[in-house]
Parts: sequence; structure tokens; C-alpha cells
Amino acid sequence: MTHSSFEEFEAESKQLGFEEVLSREWEANTELPEHTHPFSVRALVVRGELWLTVGDSTQHLCIGDRFELGYSMPHAERYGEHGATYWAARRHAP
Repeated sequence: MTHSSFEEFEAESKQLGFEEVLSREWEANTELPEHTHPFSVRALVVRGELWLTVGDSTQHLCIGDRFELGYSMPHAERYGEHGATYWAARRHAP
């Protein structure tokens, strides 16, 4: 589904059982080495670009692209020359 607003993304995410929804902004050329989070996430890129690496696979994500990560999924992130913003819905472990 295409979302025209953060509020629509938030409402849909909460209907899907995600407890927390926020906007994440990243500075240009930020690199985060492999790490994990204590939650699963579904996200929608709304500004800029990023490269998301999970295992041996790297995705180049741009405006309108989505990604999902499972609970404690090891991953690395690299943001483009203009940074990036994505809306993230988090579901914490039971």
C-alpha cells in the first residue's frame, strides 16, 4: 500500500500489531556496522537512500521502498550523500 502520510502508515502498522511507530532521520554518509535491535521492524523510505545489508545480501533502497527486519536480525546500514528518512514501525519481543 502507498502511504500519503505518516498518520496512515502509523495506523496501518498499529493494526498489524506494531506498538511503536516513528520517523528516523539519518545524516549524509552515515555508516552503521553490523548490529541488532530488540524488536522487529517494517519501514518505508520517504527521503534519500540507503543500503541495507543482511548476511551476504545488500539492498539499495530509495523513496517508496520498504524493508522488514525480524527480531534481533543482524544487519548493517549505509546512508547516501543526502542522508535518508524512513518511517519505522517496531514490534518488541513478546
